[in-house]
Amino acid sequence: MSGGGVGSGDVVRTPAEAAAADLEPLIVVEPLRTFLDAAGLGSGELEITPIGDGHSNLTFLIERQDQRLVLRRPPRGPLPPSAHDMLREARLLAVLGPQGIPVPEVLASCDDPAVIGAPFYLMTYVDGWVLSHDLPPALALPDGPAKIAEQLVDGLVELHALSPAAEGLAGFGRPQGYLERQLKRFGGLLEENATRPLPELEQVTEWLAANLPPSPSPTVVHGDYRLGNVMYAREEPRLVAILDWEMATVGDPLADLGYMTATWAARTDPANSVADLSPVTRLAGFPGREALARRYAEATGRSIDALAWYQVLACWKAAVFLEGNFKRFRAGTAPDPYYASLETGVPELARTALALSRSA
Repeated sequence: MSGGGVGSGDVVRTPAEAAAADLEPLIVVEPLRTFLDAAGLGSGELEITPIGDGHSNLTFLIERQDQRLVLRRPPRGPLPPSAHDMLREARLLAVLGPQGIPVPEVLASCDDPAVIGAPFYLMTYVDGWVLSHDLPPALALPDGPAKIAEQLVDGLVELHALSPAAEGLAGFGRPQGYLERQLKRFGGLLEENATRPLPELEQVTEWLAANLPPSPSPTVVHGDYRLGNVMYAREEPRLVAILDWEMATVGDPLADLGYMTATWAARTDPANSVADLSPVTRLAGFPGREALARRYAEATGRSIDALAWYQVLACWKAAVFLEGNFKRFRAGTAPDPYYASLETGVPELARTALALSRSA
């Protein structure tokens, strides 16, 4: 029924077992199998294995006979309103693929929480490397780190070249006032998510509002664009998929650049909860975040004079989001061991954001 790495109680066979469980299961096998049969997605028993190192939305490999699928669902609740909208993510992927953006193909989606306990969607399995701590041998060539960085930047350039008016994207987001809405939304989430006083984060909130930069022309923005959310080919440092589109919308493209560079760890950076999402970039041969920003600016012609503001925004948003994960950890609904580290990790990130704001 399930593969290694699935936590006890995460996968149950029947709705009756789900109803009797102390903790909400993540997968209920029999109704999921019925759904897959009706969608024509393979046949037979299911082998279920969690994949990825994400600590928010959850991703599972579903194998049955010779078919390999990927299932995406939200985490256990309680969840903030409008967060973790898997069906919105699925609709966006269905639009981006035909536009030439490297994303998995969506095969089916389900809005009925009675099936596995939450809305979910299924997509094709893409074989490749998601880089976090180490480089696989095929990518650990002398020019491998530089090519990895170039491909990451070029993927963002390609996304930002896509017109927000492209077919299927009309009405997907409100381009005007994006930064103001980000401050309002995450400021509200901070009030909802906070489990303890976070004075540094509140100071950063005030600084961001007081120093709001003018935005360039809007584009599609990913909202969580970083090394750990893209996939490289098995045999070479070539970007083959961009993943985790939950926070995508239409807005200020420099928000993506700020987040990508803020989450790009340099060898001299102190440890923190954002930079260490992909500590592989601390290895020799990886260029610094300044080189990434220059490549983006040269390719797009956009000014990056206000990049520091966007990097502060990235750290602030990450801290607010992670505090929500810590809240669910304390409530017992998110037993991920990583969340325990957020007791000190979120305040550290808040101090990082405050220090960045003071040096901007």
